[in-house]
Amino acid sequence: MNLTTDRSQDVAIIRIGESRMMYPLLQEFSGAVSGLLAAGDRKVLIDLSNVTYLDSATIGCLMDLYRQTTAAGGVLRLSGVQKRVETMLTMTGAHNFLKMFPDEASALQSFGA
Repeated sequence: MNLTTDRSQDVAIIRIGESRMMYPLLQEFSGAVSGLLAAGDRKVLIDLSNVTYLDSATIGCLMDLYRQTTAAGGVLRLSGVQKRVETMLTMTGAHNFLKMFPDEASALQSFGA
């Protein structure tokens, strides 16, 4: 999976380099976010600017990561959500939990970073 981790002040940023997020990629993706939480990170930003499609398993994974982050006292945000992905998140109701921002700068600002 094409995935990198970056940092901006106290916000951990996961950058997804894939255009399609589907089930076979989720173990590595989920592991990366869970690893950040285990290491003590509490502000996590997932950059989806390259992602044009995600399947239902990915939406379930994002919801599980939201639950894990919240349970750890943290905050999870999404940035660069393209229209098609936003539609899929909205149709499933995930948008009620996953805060989406058009770009990284506005997402980082939402953390107060």
